[in-house]
Amino acid sequence: MRAAEVCGILGIEPGSLAEFGFMPLVPLLSDAVERTEVDMKLGNALLEAKLTEGDFQIQRAELVEQYRDLRDVFESRQLPRVKSKYVSYQLIRNVLAAHALGLDFCTLLDARRPDSIEDWYRILRCIRSADLRARCKVLTWQELAPCLPGVLKNFLSVKYEILPAN
Repeated sequence: MRAAEVCGILGIEPGSLAEFGFMPLVPLLSDAVERTEVDMKLGNALLEAKLTEGDFQIQRAELVEQYRDLRDVFESRQLPRVKSKYVSYQLIRNVLAAHALGLDFCTLLDARRPDSIEDWYRILRCIRSADLRARCKVLTWQELAPCLPGVLKNFLSVKYEILPAN
């Protein structure tokens, strides 16, 4: 996290410490909190990284609607659903965590998965606050790869066939 180019593209301060498996507390209507897991907290940002997973999970409406800030943060009636379940639940929960902590949120996706990118934009368009919407971003591994150290760039290439964008 000392590479200025990597920090710049991620929007974080150089030297930021990575906290993998970060467990933010997300407030519930009951005044309790849910301890959830985000892939990483890096400086002022929460990051969710997708490499092989197929989707962002679905969850029953009665569980999602227990989040205290759901209706303040999202145009909840416009959030994607299949029957009585919310689609892309993981993204909804992560945006709520970023909101609760006053952090940015970035999801890292494979550019070869336009469906995942579209899933992200379906959630992003439902965020009410322009400020929060501006603090949420998507970045592809292919965009990030050119500025990564050689060992990590090679790992992404060999294991996931992720090559820098042309």
